[in-house]
Amino acid sequence: MLFKKKIFAVLLFLAILGLLYKGSDKEKAFGLHFTAKFTPGDILSVGNGVMFVETTDRMEPPHLVLCSIESAARAYPDRPVVFFMKGLTEINSEEDEIQAKKHFPTLLSYDNIHLYPLRMGVLLKNTPLISWYEKIKPKNEIHWTHISSDASRLALIYKFGGLYMDTDMISLRPVPDINFLAAESSQISSNGVFGFASHHPFIWTCMEDFVKNYNGAIWGHQGPALFTRVLQERYCTLFPFEAKEDILCGNISFLNPERFYPIPCSSWKKYFEVWEELPVFNESYALHLFNYANRDEHKVMIPGSNTLVEHLYQQYCPATYQAVQEKEQST
Repeated sequence: MLFKKKIFAVLLFLAILGLLYKGSDKEKAFGLHFTAKFTPGDILSVGNGVMFVETTDRMEPPHLVLCSIESAARAYPDRPVVFFMKGLTEINSEEDEIQAKKHFPTLLSYDNIHLYPLRMGVLLKNTPLISWYEKIKPKNEIHWTHISSDASRLALIYKFGGLYMDTDMISLRPVPDINFLAAESSQISSNGVFGFASHHPFIWTCMEDFVKNYNGAIWGHQGPALFTRVLQERYCTLFPFEAKEDILCGNISFLNPERFYPIPCSSWKKYFEVWEELPVFNESYALHLFNYANRDEHKVMIPGSNTLVEHLYQQYCPATYQAVQEKEQST
């Protein structure tokens, strides 16, 4: 009897050890190490997450960033919306996340919004990007904020799968496609929004090209230009769109500019103008407000201005709109 008990104890110990090893192995596979079972891998395990990144240390982002995240949480209520922030401290428990979310009161009421620190050295492990990252000197890179974001979004989508969006996009309705790129204009891909299943070969090829053809002096070379050249070189020849249809490029949907860019970059100021008749954007999933084009003029949504962007805030990120409105009234 004593011998049987000893055998049972040994088997139980081995079983527990095996479970611990499997959990540790899973974390290593993602290249993410946390002291508790509250990881991005847990939240994003289904592969349908909506992801945003902040590659600066700022912890008080512009309200457009908060609007972007809130609108995504509303458009995708059954999917995790995860904001990775470089300036965030470690998140090892639900309580840590609650404390972090207190920095952003407008996001507190959304249970599907999650915050995690962005640690590039950890995130890029087990991808082609790690060799580039270990050699690069960020202080010498004039576009580092954008380049580091370009790299991070590739690794996140490759490892977890799901949807990536820039923090200057306002979501209107869910994107029905899984593996897709968005045309910013005819025959030019954006990398401000895209979605893929995890470990999709297109993303792996993009990471390889990112390293092989790296040129940090040219803005967008690791972003829109990267997606466009890989798509055309490896998947299909891009022809001009006809009407408002999408294009199937291999197993990737190349979405019509109407889906995210009904107002093109050259006309970005229209978002901050008063319209006699408001557009309905029935053919669009989200709208890109082009922060980069706005970098010198710093136009923002102003409550009471009756501009198009004010109406978008009111409809798609009401908590953010109310917070901005109350702040304006108190000053």
